[in-house]
Amino acid sequence: MPIKIQKDLPARAVLESENIFVMDEDRALSQDIRPLEILILNLMPVKEDTETQLLRALSNTPLQIDCTFLMLSTHKSKNTSASHLNKFYVPFSDIRRKKYDGMIITGAPVEMMEFEEVNYWQELSMIMEWSKTHVTSTLHICWGAQAGLYYHFGIQKYKREKKLSGIYRHHILDRKVPLVRGLDDYVMAPHSRYTEVRKKDVAAHRELKILAESREAGLFLIMKTDGSQIFIQGHPEYDRMTLNNEYHRDVAKGLNPEIPCNYYEDNDPFSMPVLCWRNTSNTLYSNWLNFYVYQETPYILAEEEHGGEGQPL
Repeated sequence: MPIKIQKDLPARAVLESENIFVMDEDRALSQDIRPLEILILNLMPVKEDTETQLLRALSNTPLQIDCTFLMLSTHKSKNTSASHLNKFYVPFSDIRRKKYDGMIITGAPVEMMEFEEVNYWQELSMIMEWSKTHVTSTLHICWGAQAGLYYHFGIQKYKREKKLSGIYRHHILDRKVPLVRGLDDYVMAPHSRYTEVRKKDVAAHRELKILAESREAGLFLIMKTDGSQIFIQGHPEYDRMTLNNEYHRDVAKGLNPEIPCNYYEDNDPFSMPVLCWRNTSNTLYSNWLNFYVYQETPYILAEEEHGGEGQPL
């Protein structure tokens, strides 16, 4: 699948080295194809890494994708340069009147805080409310999933006794649902978090369906039955080395982290991690794009003439 991205986005060189078909704006304009418009709210601290991971995950269908990266106006990034954000990201005020086929809300390193204590919670809440009328299907990842479940359904998160970090085995509960079509009965996927949502709280909402869970890691995949909201309490988009980098970063900080579970050969943190979840990630993102975005979205995405939902920032 061709992904339309800006010519000098750093992720482009990485994706091209992996033989992933990327397309710049000039070539895209020469094709008489209506690409899927995907909005990505990237809340992760090292934004360039997340850009590459998500674009890679979106690259496995024949559909043409046009990605727009969204930044918050009420939060200043400490780990990504202002020049990068100003060049490749847009504020909500620029796109609030537009409609999108799909949206991704990433995780964020704020899970130990109460939602209302996060300095950008009000803006994020406004964007999540806006997504209900301006996006065909929204995919929430890790803390983004917990935030979405809390905002839309009032579902609380709970602190775990210790950090969950590693690659875990998940049971697919209903393989007839299109989102998990093509997945095996059991799939592997990464987790990296201190908090969780619990099964009994999600099960209390009839409009939510649990599609995958793990004995060790808990809930993994939840969706609203109409497909308009999907919640992944994990990181299937992670690279081979992401958990490794997190582990050694925490070691260097003197945090004495546990070695990520089921990740290294012989549990040796200086060995090459085994990549065993890429097919799960590719299938999951492809199914989302096909069945819940492409098959559901209108051909013409209207832009509002007189403002959007909520007030401008």
